[in-house]
Amino acid sequence: MSQSQRNSDGWTPRTRLGRMVQDGDVTSMEQALNSGLPLKEPELVDQLLPGLDDEVLDINMVQRMTDSGRRVKFRCVVAIGNRDGFLGYAEGRDDQVGSAIQKAIDVAKLNLISVDRGSGSWEDSAGGVNSLTRNAEGKAGSVTVEVMPAPQGLGLAAAETVSNILELAGVQDAWTRSNGNTRTTVNLAKATYNALRNASQSRTPRRAAAKQREQEVSE
Repeated sequence: MSQSQRNSDGWTPRTRLGRMVQDGDVTSMEQALNSGLPLKEPELVDQLLPGLDDEVLDINMVQRMTDSGRRVKFRCVVAIGNRDGFLGYAEGRDDQVGSAIQKAIDVAKLNLISVDRGSGSWEDSAGGVNSLTRNAEGKAGSVTVEVMPAPQGLGLAAAETVSNILELAGVQDAWTRSNGNTRTTVNLAKATYNALRNASQSRTPRRAAAKQREQEVSE
């Protein structure tokens, strides 16, 4: 992507990382996440990962009493991803459903992570990216979600909400296990995101990482 294409939408960066993207010093989302600089501009993500898919996981009406009377807002839970290793999650609130969804999408872009995909199942050879490299666990409220590597071709053995998030992340095969009040969509979704985030923050095993690099080079 050329610099002129990046600037075609009139975006004016407000952060150091944004200026690095605009100047062409950072040209991929992986570079941006590994820069150590905070991700504070949704437009930056639009430049590096255009065409992200989004999934509205839950819409809930929240009522609150104020001095001026009862006030109603909508809370939307949204996950975004490119179905190829990048995932974001957030909640948004607004008086209008559409605005709440857009707020959630913008914040989800700032929560973007690089998912540690791999082929961690003992039934697969190292080097694939169909699953995860190891077990991942996340919590939110009373809910705990564990995502485990599965062999290629198994698919996603998961509840619908969990499956939607894994698909957005580009995970094709996985076993999952959840505990707690899993009827609460927001906690189930957040726990799944937290599991993948926790996995992304740990190092990929050397053998799998080496095989993955070899595969990328050969391709």
